[in-house]
Amino acid sequence: MLIDLDSLTAYPEYLHDYTQLKDVNLRRSLEAEQGLFMAESNEVIGRALRAGFTPRSLLLAPHWLEIIRPFLAASPATGFAPDGGPIPVFVASEDLLERLVGFHLHRGAIAAMLRKPAPNPREILKHASRVLILEDLVDHTNVGAAVRSAAACGYDAIMVTPSCADPLYRRAVRVSMGTIFQVPWTRLERWPDPALFHEAGFELAALALREDSQDLRDYAMELGAAPSRKVALIAGAERDGLKPQTIARADKVVRIAMAHGVDSLNVAGAIAIACWATATNRP
Repeated sequence: MLIDLDSLTAYPEYLHDYTQLKDVNLRRSLEAEQGLFMAESNEVIGRALRAGFTPRSLLLAPHWLEIIRPFLAASPATGFAPDGGPIPVFVASEDLLERLVGFHLHRGAIAAMLRKPAPNPREILKHASRVLILEDLVDHTNVGAAVRSAAACGYDAIMVTPSCADPLYRRAVRVSMGTIFQVPWTRLERWPDPALFHEAGFELAALALREDSQDLRDYAMELGAAPSRKVALIAGAERDGLKPQTIARADKVVRIAMAHGVDSLNVAGAIAIACWATATNRP
C-alpha cells in the first residue's frame, strides 16, 4: 500500500528500520535481532524481490516509484500488486529521506527485507563444484565485491566463516549489486572444517603468498585437464590473509604471480582473478 510520508514521527514500527544506517555495530545487532537486511537502490530491490525475499517495507523518493512498480507487480510477496499490496511503500521527499536515513540516497530507494533461514552447507555442496570461502573478511565493500566476482565467474556458492562480515549488510549488498541473491550462500558454524568439504568430494585451495605455493596459472591448467574436480577456494582477511591453521589444512596452496615488485593485491581483486582462473566454464 502506498503511504505519503510527511513526518518522521509517523509509523515508528517501520521507520525505525531506516535509522542510523551508518552505525555498523548497531545495525549488526538490530538486523540480526529482527531478521532484517537493507536493500538499497532499485536494481538491488528488484533482484531481492525476484529472488523471493519479502519486504517489511519500502522507502522511496517520488520519482523512483514508477521504476519500482514493475518489481512490486511481479512479486508474490505483494500479491502481484504494483502498489505493494499489504507491504507499506512509503513515499517521501528527498529531504525527508535524507533526514531519516542520515545520508543522501543517490538512487532514492531503500527497502527493509526479511532474511531467509541460512541453508545447510551440506545441502549447498551437493549441487556445487566451485565454492568460494571468505575467511574473516572485515570490510563489507570487499565482501560485496568478492560476491559479485564469484557470481560473474560462475561459482556455484559462497560460504563465510563465523567471524566474516555479513554479506547482507547494506554496503555489501549494494557493492555486490544484489548478486548475493543469485548465488547460494551460508555462514559456516565452525572453521576450519576440512572434513565438511572432503566428505562432499571437494579439495580446499588456499589463496596465499608463500614460497612453496603453486602458481595459480599452473593450478588452473590442472583443473582444466580434470573438469570433474571440485574446488573450494579460500580467501583470507584484509592485511593478514589466511590463518596459518587454515593453510595447514588446505589441500593446495596457490598464489597469484605479480610483476613490478608488487607484493600483494587487495583481497577483492585477488578473488576476482582466482575465481576466473579456476572457474569450470569461464564466461
